[in-house]
Amino acid sequence: MNVRRLIPTATIAGAVTLGMVALSACSSSDAATKSGGKLAVTASFYPMQFLAEEIGGDHVSVTTLTKPGVEPHDLELKPRQTAQLGEADVILYLKGIQPAVDKAIAQSGVRNTVDATTLTTMEKHGTETGHTHDHGDDHAEDEAHGDEEASTDGNDPHIWLDPVKYAEVAKGVGAALEKADPDHAAAYKKNTAALVTTLDGLNTDFEQGLADTSTKTFITTHAAFGYLAERYGLEQEAIAGIDPEAEPSPARVKELETIAKRDKVGTVFFETLASDKTAKTLAGDSGLKTDVLDPLEGITDKSKGADYVEVMRSNLTALQKALGAK
Repeated sequence: MNVRRLIPTATIAGAVTLGMVALSACSSSDAATKSGGKLAVTASFYPMQFLAEEIGGDHVSVTTLTKPGVEPHDLELKPRQTAQLGEADVILYLKGIQPAVDKAIAQSGVRNTVDATTLTTMEKHGTETGHTHDHGDDHAEDEAHGDEEASTDGNDPHIWLDPVKYAEVAKGVGAALEKADPDHAAAYKKNTAALVTTLDGLNTDFEQGLADTSTKTFITTHAAFGYLAERYGLEQEAIAGIDPEAEPSPARVKELETIAKRDKVGTVFFETLASDKTAKTLAGDSGLKTDVLDPLEGITDKSKGADYVEVMRSNLTALQKALGAK
């Protein structure tokens, strides 16, 4: 039975409702018959894997399509992975960030699929988020390019970097697991509540930690932090667009040098899964420092933390240092 989107999502309540109906109405009573009696959950990449593991606990067996160290945007599935998709009880993914995964899921025949973009309100972001300055035609071209690479509908997919939106998604995923495996619904509900509490605390830490800073502008390689910037009153200026491997135009590089001087930016951020060449070149030419701001698309040995929460706290520390938090 094909999954159909029944209602639009605009609020948390709506997100949870949609998360429940995103599953087929004909969920079977023997959903958890694979993986030693556990619910077999396939996650497209780390942010979905983290939710599945935290909410599913001991009652799920989680596999991920994107292995540690692989850049999710560029993932190409092997035939074996595509075949294994059809064996999942539930698939958790985020439509728009991995085209190959979206296509494979559509062809998998799995009735219990949960698209995280239906569980919260999506927004369009380009290379810049938060500014209202007039940057001219060259920047407009760069921003349009960034939006173009966001997803097929132009939305920025990086919702997990906003703890509030991620909590909305967590509620929808929890409802989905309850629907797929009603025998363990109470456990999923309890785990979801605990995770949402943790994310609420993380949100509070960001709010308080970034409330008073010397500057609100940060420069990053990859335009992944638009939602985070909007949530906490910051201004993201990305070297490239949504695609971490995109090359900026000379005009964009020159503009960033101007912005850095004007807004007293002292740090250019790069990330662990993409090349840091452009960020270090810009920093060197402008006399700026470099540091890591992790978009949390995967956890590796280079990550500054063992899981989502730890890395987000490392991101907070890095932002506080770069922005001159008081």
